[in-house]
Amino acid sequence: MAERLNEYRIMWILVFFDLPTETKKDRKNYTTFRDKMMDDGFTMFQFSIYVRHCASRENMEVHIKRIKSILPPKGKVGIMSITDKQFGMMELFDSQKEEPHKNIPQQLEMF
Repeated sequence: MAERLNEYRIMWILVFFDLPTETKKDRKNYTTFRDKMMDDGFTMFQFSIYVRHCASRENMEVHIKRIKSILPPKGKVGIMSITDKQFGMMELFDSQKEEPHKNIPQQLEMF
C-alpha cells in the first residue's frame, strides 16, 4: 500500500514556455529564466519544456513559487503538476517509433 501512496504523493512539475528572443535583452531574459530553472533542479525534457521531480506536494509548491518569482517580463509560461503515477503513464515516441521507456520516472532515466 505504501508504494501505491508514493505514486500519488510524489509529484512532477512541467514548465512550458515560449519566450521572445528577437533582441539582446529578450535573449538575456530567456537565458536567465532557463539558468535559474536549471539551478533549481529542472531538467530539459524537450526544447522549452522542463521537468522537475518533487518528493511531495509541499515540496512541489515551493518550486512552483520559485518559478513564479522568476517569470520573465515577456512571453508565455505554463506550469503543470502531475503525480508520479501520471508521469509514469506517459508514452514517448522518437521518429515514429515507441520508446521502450514506459514507467520512466527514476529521475528521468533517459536524461
